[in-house]
Amino acid sequence: MDEPTKPIDDLRPEYDFERMPSLGRGKHAERYRQGTNVVLPDPDVYKAFPTSDAVNAALRGLIDRGIDTK
Repeated sequence: MDEPTKPIDDLRPEYDFERMPSLGRGKHAERYRQGTNVVLPDPDVYKAFPTSDAVNAALRGLIDRGIDTK
């Protein structure tokens, strides 16, 4: 039985890391660690409030009226 060939673990010569900008690992990690707050409205709600400004205005109206949304 033939021996399996070992993969070559060399970079191509055209990769010049001296000319590439530093990418840095996890440059967005801190923001993700803080968490996100994404809300996806149902389609019928989206029809009534098609923009984030419309949603925010409606929710602020509820807050101003003292309506507990929890």
